[in-house]
Amino acid sequence: MKMLGSVPTELEWQAIEDNNAKVDKEFVYAVTSTKICCRPSCPSKNPNKENVRIYRNVELAMEAGFRPCKRCKPGGIRLPDEIWTDQMNQYMDQNYTEHITLQFLADTFHGSPYHLQRVYKKAKGYSPTEYLQKVRINKAVELLQNTGLSVEEVGHQVGLHNTSYFITLFKSLVGTTPKQYKKTLEGR
Repeated sequence: MKMLGSVPTELEWQAIEDNNAKVDKEFVYAVTSTKICCRPSCPSKNPNKENVRIYRNVELAMEAGFRPCKRCKPGGIRLPDEIWTDQMNQYMDQNYTEHITLQFLADTFHGSPYHLQRVYKKAKGYSPTEYLQKVRINKAVELLQNTGLSVEEVGHQVGLHNTSYFITLFKSLVGTTPKQYKKTLEGR
């Protein structure tokens, strides 16, 4: 049975904000936007309060579909690397237009940038940055095929606001510039 968890009380929210280890055995908090659950003492960046649900223990949070944090390991349970990196990929797939850095991913997915980079590359065979670049360029190809947007507009739509960088990245991954690619499509 899925448990919805409860909205944090003021005392629980204060414990989360203060990283209060004294209440670690009283509850765990789960973050709906990342599907990760943590101890109140977790040193990760504080989530938005509206995304937090409270569970009496990590097992209940896991039954509700949340995964244990890699940083604070609630209940001593460690999230497998493959699941952790899949969660990052899913996040990047859905938010590729946003400004996503390694530090941002580390904060969001509760790890250090160095550890995240090392684990991600080992699990996937490429870096998070390389993955995000591929996602953005694949979306750019779709936009070039299906819209009349200019090269600059396509770059902005996929989160690459520096047009020169967008063109260089596109060429390195596709083998041609966006403008040449668009001309090829028009010649069909």
